[in-house]
Amino acid sequence: MKVALAQRNPTVGDIDGNAKIVAADIERARDGGTDLVAFTELVLTGYPPEDLVLKPSFVRANEDALAKLALQTEGITAIIGFVHGEDGSLYNAAAICTGGEIKGIYHKQFLPQVPADGSGVFDEDRYFKRGTETPTFECKGTKFGVTICEDIWHPEGPAQTLADKGVDLIVNINGSPYRTGIVDLRERMLSERAKKYRTTLAYVNTVGGQDELVFDGASMVFDPDGNVTTRGPAFEEALLFGGEQAPKLAFEEEVYKALVTGTRDYVRKNGFKQVFIALSGGIDSALTAAIAVDALGSESVTGVLMSSKHSSEHSRQDALDLARNLGIETFDISIAAPHDAIEASLRDYITDLPGTDLAEQNIQARIRGIYNMALANARPDAIVLTTGNKSEMATGYATLYGDMAGGFAVLKDVPKLLVYRLSRWRGNIPQNTIDKPPSAELKPGQRDDDSLPSYDVLDPVLEAYVEQDRSIKEIVAMGFDEEIVRKIVRMVDTAEYKRRQAPPGPKITSKAFGRDRRLPITNRFRET
Repeated sequence: MKVALAQRNPTVGDIDGNAKIVAADIERARDGGTDLVAFTELVLTGYPPEDLVLKPSFVRANEDALAKLALQTEGITAIIGFVHGEDGSLYNAAAICTGGEIKGIYHKQFLPQVPADGSGVFDEDRYFKRGTETPTFECKGTKFGVTICEDIWHPEGPAQTLADKGVDLIVNINGSPYRTGIVDLRERMLSERAKKYRTTLAYVNTVGGQDELVFDGASMVFDPDGNVTTRGPAFEEALLFGGEQAPKLAFEEEVYKALVTGTRDYVRKNGFKQVFIALSGGIDSALTAAIAVDALGSESVTGVLMSSKHSSEHSRQDALDLARNLGIETFDISIAAPHDAIEASLRDYITDLPGTDLAEQNIQARIRGIYNMALANARPDAIVLTTGNKSEMATGYATLYGDMAGGFAVLKDVPKLLVYRLSRWRGNIPQNTIDKPPSAELKPGQRDDDSLPSYDVLDPVLEAYVEQDRSIKEIVAMGFDEEIVRKIVRMVDTAEYKRRQAPPGPKITSKAFGRDRRLPITNRFRET
């Protein structure tokens, strides 16, 4: 039996568009001599559809689309992910269609809350009822079964039931999001499953960006000995036939492609054509601009230089050099006049107050936010990309309604040290931008390490506290200074209200702010 895996990029809510993708691949697979083609989890609705499934009209529309697609399965078997409404309940389901009919339906049995892969981004039991049956099917004399995503992470779950029933093939259809390390983790797990069940295992995964989530594809087929016999590309669409072997990506390329994919799909799927980025001459805005160019093309990216009286000439030149390297248009707008005017109008009201220095610094960031948003608002199809990284978002080292003002935060889940790694890997970023000490340049001689610990210390502590939920005592036991750890933890805890107002950004770590880490803003618990 010849099997094809349709690794595609559906759009949530675009049921007609998604159905056209499925129909085209059914035809292409049949023309290529394929007996069975498998599509991804909830391919008809896009994944995850979230509260759209609470709309009866949405569910009906996806079931109507499935019925039409089933008619096109003469001479081929297709496994199609959809939302199934039955007896007043909803199921995350796979339809097995062949001979112009829906021959059977499988309901997902394990609904993720905190999935076994370590992410915590889904609330499927908010919407779906758990399936209880594990049917088998036949194609060209081959006995096979279907599981859906989380099902395969449970070794004694429905895949074991299928193995006990003597299937020759298990097809696992997925909407499994990317995070660093997940591709290798999946491969090890799936290899173990194939060996345990002594069966061929086909894994097909969604590709593309959906809000904060990025799906990497990287579909695979394993033989009963656990060997990879087919490997699909990461972050690319493909109709994958047996025996193909796409190369595995190195770490920096894998992360970079995830950010490009997430940015491209957020911008394009939401109907935007142009992006504006504040270019400061710093490394965060440089990497953001490079990602935007690779995602959207240089013609769709505009860099906005907004110098103040505290901006250095070398930073301005670094920004211009970057723009030239990337081939993007720039607007060069001084903020000196509005900065002076606002300071003058407020002087009688804030002079000598304890927060005067910080308030005056943030005036500059907020003027830049106003300018950038005005430039985008003047065009019906434009959006602002913010440039703050995860280290800044974690510690609150960002200005509400200033550098946080925008529609999508490209580096929101990228720690500062990783920003440097990706910038060196990407290339074409001015060397001075990489080498110079990072600074917001909101006052004379300002540097990030005036307010923050060294990033060599900050990022590991943040990873331990934010992503691993380690206590202060545990982090100190790792070798970090207790006073510095307490300072970092305090900054993280008190910045929750800022993060709640930040734009979405692509998730690439095991625990991203917003999508994964959900803490109350009003919260008096503190680590001791």
